[in-house]
Amino acid sequence: MNRIALSVSRGIARVTGAALGPYQTAVVRIGFSVTWLLFLLRELPHRHELYGPESPWGHDLAEQLIADNGAFTVLMWSDGRAWFEIVYALAVLSSVLLLLGWRTRTMSVLFMVGVLSLQNRSVFMGDGGDNVLHLMSIYLVLTRCGQVWSLDARRARRADEVRARGERPADRVGPVLWCVFGFLLLMVTLAGGMDGDWFVPTLLWTAWVAQGLWWVVGRGAGSGQPRVLLDVVTNVVHNGALVVIMAEACLIYATAGWYKIQGSRWQDGTAVFYPLHLDYFSPWPALSDALSASGTMVMLITYGTVAVQVAFPFTLFNRRVKNVLLVAMMTEHAVIAVVLGLPFFSLAMIAADAVFLPTSFLRRLGGWVARGRDRLPGRLSGSPAGGPPSGCGDRGTAAVPGPRAHSGGSGEEGRVPVTKGFPGTRT
Repeated sequence: MNRIALSVSRGIARVTGAALGPYQTAVVRIGFSVTWLLFLLRELPHRHELYGPESPWGHDLAEQLIADNGAFTVLMWSDGRAWFEIVYALAVLSSVLLLLGWRTRTMSVLFMVGVLSLQNRSVFMGDGGDNVLHLMSIYLVLTRCGQVWSLDARRARRADEVRARGERPADRVGPVLWCVFGFLLLMVTLAGGMDGDWFVPTLLWTAWVAQGLWWVVGRGAGSGQPRVLLDVVTNVVHNGALVVIMAEACLIYATAGWYKIQGSRWQDGTAVFYPLHLDYFSPWPALSDALSASGTMVMLITYGTVAVQVAFPFTLFNRRVKNVLLVAMMTEHAVIAVVLGLPFFSLAMIAADAVFLPTSFLRRLGGWVARGRDRLPGRLSGSPAGGPPSGCGDRGTAAVPGPRAHSGGSGEEGRVPVTKGFPGTRT
């Protein structure tokens, strides 16, 4: 009985004491922001036909659908071209800033607003990857996705240096952003722009209040009990969202695999042959013909796809098998991007798969990127003040950050200890 109680207490301490999977959430943040950014840039010449005033799915049709399902989109506030251009530009800007990890708490909210606004405006646009992006944009708001590989992490290190000298780090940008967005949120709410489904407005107000509380408590209490309580709550929310992201990825593969098993074409091993001969999915006809010319190859790909998708959720607690299937799935999506011409669907799925990548690999990857960056022409030699970024060490190793310093900063992301043993984050 004592052993069970000890295990339970250790589990509670683990969930409340640190935000697990900092590298995994960072790579998910980067992956989905890159996916959405590239999509917006590619469709820039066609944006009016997809989501704007010239869309076949007109503003009146969108209003009727949203009145029925209560979906959130700021594009319903006005049908003017200028308003659409502003929303589209802000969606691009929030994607760039989230990718860089600048004020990730604020940018993750704006990123979600941009994704929901455009996708809910024209619900028939997309290729399946939009559904994944739709869900993940909401989950990212609940995570501490800027702990590593972000401008927030660099700012946290500099704040630690200032604090070590006995000074108080100054942050003017954070409170200004909080006041501006709070004012806008209040005006929109009073004007009736938040009518409809309650979830997104509640999430926006909760994020705004939590950010202000975090900053006020940090300034007034330093490392006292209120700040510790906020850290615990934030860690629990982050870890819960991380579990949901992992469960969502498993659910996608499990449902896709089991539905495929029920299809006669998947049962006889010929399902892959047919999309290879559809013009819509044949950007490289010669390549499609080469793959479909071999019946054995078609059969192996068909059965292999089903086997990997059905088996993956059952391999999460076996690192070696999980990593092998993870490589197989990412390779499959890369092939789909090229052969079937679905790059953004594939990027979205690869970004979702990245939550299961081992921490050791991600830290080595960070080290490789840092060394490549240092070799760029014109870059000063040596590490910047404060040492190398988190996760980037010499020869693929990195010094594990110490416990997160309780600061009175802006409430954006800081450093946390790297943890092991969590599914998908084991080294």
